[in-house]
Amino acid sequence: MALRRKFKHAPIFGLMTILSLAVSTGSARAAIQAGSPTAAARIVDAIDEAKLVPLAGRTPSFATAKNDRGAVSDSFPMEHLFLQLRRGPAEEEALVRTIDELQDQASGRYHQWLTADELGTKFGPAQADVDTVVRWLGVHEFQVNSVSKNGLIIDVSGTAGLLREAFHTEIHNYIVNGKQHIANASVPEIPAALASVVAGFASLNDMMPKPLMIKPKKNFTFPCTGCPGGFDNAILYDEAPADLATIYNAAPLYTAKKPITGKGQTVVVLEDTDILSGDVAKFRSSLGLSKYSGTFAQIHPGSGCSDPGRGGAEGEAALDAEWAGAVAPDAKVELASCADTTVNFGAFIAAQNLLDSKSPPPILSLSYGNCEADDGPGSNGNGYLNGLWQQAASEGVSVFVSAGDGNAAGCDNFDSAEFATGGIAVSGFASTPYDTATGGTDFLDTAEGTISTYWSKSNSASGKSAKSYIPEMPWNDSCGSNVLFSFYGYKDGVDFCNSSLGENFLDIVGGSGGPSFVYSKPKWQAGAVGNPSDGKRDLPDISLFASNAFWSHAILLCMSDAQEGGAPCDYSNGEDTFDNSAGGTSFTAPQFASIQALINQKAGGPQGNAAPIYYKLAKAEFGSATAPDHERLEACNSSKGNDVGKSCIFHDVTVGSNDVPCYGTNNCFDPSGNEYGVLSTSDSSLKEAYPATTGWDFTSGIGTPNIENLVNKWP
Repeated sequence: MALRRKFKHAPIFGLMTILSLAVSTGSARAAIQAGSPTAAARIVDAIDEAKLVPLAGRTPSFATAKNDRGAVSDSFPMEHLFLQLRRGPAEEEALVRTIDELQDQASGRYHQWLTADELGTKFGPAQADVDTVVRWLGVHEFQVNSVSKNGLIIDVSGTAGLLREAFHTEIHNYIVNGKQHIANASVPEIPAALASVVAGFASLNDMMPKPLMIKPKKNFTFPCTGCPGGFDNAILYDEAPADLATIYNAAPLYTAKKPITGKGQTVVVLEDTDILSGDVAKFRSSLGLSKYSGTFAQIHPGSGCSDPGRGGAEGEAALDAEWAGAVAPDAKVELASCADTTVNFGAFIAAQNLLDSKSPPPILSLSYGNCEADDGPGSNGNGYLNGLWQQAASEGVSVFVSAGDGNAAGCDNFDSAEFATGGIAVSGFASTPYDTATGGTDFLDTAEGTISTYWSKSNSASGKSAKSYIPEMPWNDSCGSNVLFSFYGYKDGVDFCNSSLGENFLDIVGGSGGPSFVYSKPKWQAGAVGNPSDGKRDLPDISLFASNAFWSHAILLCMSDAQEGGAPCDYSNGEDTFDNSAGGTSFTAPQFASIQALINQKAGGPQGNAAPIYYKLAKAEFGSATAPDHERLEACNSSKGNDVGKSCIFHDVTVGSNDVPCYGTNNCFDPSGNEYGVLSTSDSSLKEAYPATTGWDFTSGIGTPNIENLVNKWP
């Protein structure tokens, strides 16, 4: 029996193991001073490897017996795993209170942003606990690469064999849709003594997040008289930067006595791929932006971040970089990318390193999504993202995240599914209380036959053809759209989706929205007109146009890399323009990030989490849930189009829905045993999930902005 000794506020280890630990983790010693010197240690019992408890969370939904192809080899490398720790309840409560004070103009701490070091020393786990976990990892021969400044993430590398030995879970191969993936076959377990501090891994699978760019469907024919007759003979009215500036009224800011153009501001888009820098230059020179001083650079920040090169999400990264500087044309745009590791998303590595730096960027944009329900409450991916965006908010960083492209079916495969089976769900990347979730709309002019009212058939030198603000509806390509089924004379989505005509529109693509099943409602969201008293964080917060040409409108980008499916960015060529057109809430996150650069310039500095301010302005404009300002809501109704109130900060989108066809029993209403139902919040009656309504709703949040008014009314 080995001689054992007790560490103060630490577990009991074998003496021979401790002696070898000095060698195996000595190089990491300088990097682990990230905890709080004053917080009480919570690991007080001896670590007994025979007394295990499961970590919170679950295995990925694809990790089924049917897909299982057996365990990987013990030597399989598991590099840069993010082991997540948790603060003590007192520290968490104190940090939440502090973040509230940072946004409270009446507080003496208003906008006195924290540093990453302060997050660790004032609000992190006890330094003794961080040290204990690091030592325990060393005992199990993991390499500790670093500990985040906030004390919550330990970056470790090892093998599948070490993971099985220490965390009692195997990594297996799985075949999913013909492709091989890896994932943990069971929920990891740890010694009970560590459970008060160790929350889980950010990820133990290689199913990377999806970019939220949606290309138009080639050879799609909209089957109706008087509608666009397919893309071969229809005019496609794409949104260029000058169009957005006209529609959402940003243009007056550029020519004001004191121009607001984003000068001196920085916007960072988070990616796991590089792009051709020339594409950004071409986009700007072709569309009237090169007269401004905005710059673009690609960076690979911090430790554990390697250059990913150009990869499959290059189109996403290109549009993010281009539109992050399109609304604020004098801003500096940085594309921060890291290569994905075995199980970690490169964009998150970049974000963590940037937020741990001495000068974090004031604005971050992320255009990827992932099913919130895959990780469960409080642990793994959701817990990691909550901590990451919480760190951003405390440091004064405004984070904008795409709400998703699957309408109300946020966990189904939006780019291939014809109907939903997973029920009502949202993206966990956007559902935290510390980011602004950006949704998507479509223009209503095609459905109303008013295109000529709002668009010119010729373009200006900058590509502008929009004449004014255009009435909007939720972006929805599916037969569940109440605008679409009403257009064809059907009474509801069930009848339409099961008709021979409606089968042409079996799809779930559209702007996402719904209630979170992880986070409770933030106090800043509660009380907004239209927002339900459901006790849940509801998505989206705010929206912009995002359609992929379903009703003849899409958005321009430039991605010319032929190796990744790109095309020449020749906007005088119809085919090239079509190939450089797309939609998705992918666009709305960098666009709102660019709007935030205008706000930051006018306000004179970083603003932190923007969502509470959006709701504060919305409540001031539209009243409260108990005392709505009906006159103001009517004046700002988006359906008024170019007659909408000129002083409105937000356009209230009141027509349309983000409902989709469905199959099965998850929130799926099918009263007569049809082949397809539609998503419903009731099992016994048809209650669309969800219709646009007066005030806040699950299709567009508080609506879409008048950018000039938003910037000038920002507190």
